[in-house]
Formats: sequence, C-alpha cells, structure tokens
Amino acid sequence: MKKLNHMKKLRFGIVGTGTIAHRFAEAIKNVPEAELTAVASRKQETADAFGDEFSVPYRFGSYEEMASSDKIDCAYIAVPHSLHKECSVLMLNGKKHVICEKPMAVNLSEAKAMFKAAEENGCFLMEAMWARLVPGTIKLLELIKNGVLGEVKGVEGKFCYAFDEDEMEHHALKVENGGGSLLDVGVYALYFSKWFLGEETEEILAQSDFYKGTDSHTNILIKYKSGALAALSSATLLRKPNEGYIYGTKGFIHINRFYAPQEIEIKLLDGTNETIKTPYRGNGFEEQISHMCECVNAGMTSSPVNTPENTLFIIKQMDYIRKLTGVTYPQDSEI
Repeated sequence: MKKLNHMKKLRFGIVGTGTIAHRFAEAIKNVPEAELTAVASRKQETADAFGDEFSVPYRFGSYEEMASSDKIDCAYIAVPHSLHKECSVLMLNGKKHVICEKPMAVNLSEAKAMFKAAEENGCFLMEAMWARLVPGTIKLLELIKNGVLGEVKGVEGKFCYAFDEDEMEHHALKVENGGGSLLDVGVYALYFSKWFLGEETEEILAQSDFYKGTDSHTNILIKYKSGALAALSSATLLRKPNEGYIYGTKGFIHINRFYAPQEIEIKLLDGTNETIKTPYRGNGFEEQISHMCECVNAGMTSSPVNTPENTLFIIKQMDYIRKLTGVTYPQDSEI
C-alpha cells in the first residue's frame, strides 16, 4: 500500500444531508480521532440547516466546492446510490480520503472506476460497511472461528422493512437512483452470508417482486461448494423480523439484528444456552470512523477489513442477482 502523509485528528466533510448523514454526524461526536468540519449539499440553505444542527463550521452549496476546499481531509458520501460514484470520484480527485455508504456503487463497473480513482490519487477509499466493524460481528466471527457451532452448514438473514404511504417518493423506490431492496438492505444479508460461509459458491437462485421497476421484495438462495446453504431476504415494502441464524453441527446462533447484533443467543445441542451482550459505542457508526482514521494515519490506502476485494465481490454478486431477477438501472448501460 502506498504511504500517505501522517495525520492526527482527521477533518471530515459529509456529502449529503439525509437520515444517514445525521447518523454519521451524531457518531463522529464520540470519535476523538475525528471531527466534523464541513457539510455539502446541492442547496446552500440545506447545508446551512444541517450545519446549524450539528455546529459545522463550513457549509458548501455544491459538492464541487467541498472537493476543492482545504477544510477537510476525508469525505463521507451519504447521497443516493446513483450518486456514489460521481461524488466519490469528485472527492478523490480533490485529494480527499473517502468512506462511501453501501452499496459503494450501483454496479461493478462503477466500483472499479472508484477504486481506480483512489489509486490514481493516492487516497484511501472504503465502503461504509459499518456492520462488519461493530463488536457484535467481531464476536460472532470469533465464536465461529473457535468452533462453538462446529462446522457451519447454513445461515439465514432477513432485512425487510416497508415505507409508509407518505414515503413512496423515496429514492430507494426509484430505478434512476439505483433503488430496490437488494442494493438498499440485501447487501447486508449478502455480506452476512460471506462472513460465515465464504466465497466458494456453487449456485445462486433468486426471485423478486417489483415496484416501479425496483425489487420491492427479494429472496435469495445460495449453495456453497461446501454444501452449506444461505437463505436471504430483503424488502422495501414488506415487514419481516430482521433476524438471522447461523446453523452448525453443534447447534445454532440466533441474532435479532443479524447484520450488526448487540445481543447474541447461542443454543447448542448439548443443552448449553448462552446470551452475550455486545453493545455499540454509540449508534454503531463510531467503529467505522475510528477504523478509517486508524488506516489513514497508518498510511494505508484501503482497509484490511472492509477490503476492496470484499466490496467488489459483493457488488458482483448483486449484479448477478439482478440479472436473475430482471432489475436493471440506467447506469448498467455503461457496462
């Protein structure tokens, strides 16, 4: 990895002012290695309102202004999926390190272009898969590695929610914005499966229900070369319990919020029952901010945990699943 200039407390700018941007702004308050110094929106008044709410000193009425400014070291990309590539490349070309919301791109072609821009500019780029870095996921990986469940034979994960009637214009329900349940929340389920069953897949099956061209409900079945099976589900217009299971030859683990658990329930065939608490530091985003700061200050241009290879693998899987179910985006014409 190319070495970068050593930095201590990193200055972050947020690109976008929606719900996820608010969550990041709250979390960064709990990260001593970082500070929020700027926010950018397409409208000055929106940036000013966000800036007032979080006492952000610099507010930009365009993304270009932030990219060319010297007020930040790092940019957090919190805009709709369809703008991830554009905004990330803009910031990278402005020599800013980037953490980009998941999924990092709409398709594999976009993701490759983003990593290329990071390499060309000598900047750090990471997908904001915060769930991989929280204590609960780290504990789960430790339990599985230590053989608590024996051989893992299957996983199940459901991340399903439903927009209310007054939210039907949300970007997650629009094809032009890379909408649909697979990219919005199914990405968590695919990562969950990869964390515990690996990459050696034999077959993927998928079916979707649709809303205006987006997948509003998708079920995925993955068979691995080991014989293990993953059953995954995502939805934007259907509520299901967002729970998960990991099944092994010695028993199973149940987790309510499967992709970023704060409580792990272990039930073994020998009669052992145990519940492990794994609380967040704050709202769950703190760990990814700390991790990015650690990587950048160590001179890294990519994360050794949320690696470029992991990101590209999952986006490639999503491209394939969309091909199976018939979901296409305007951005796919560039492939």
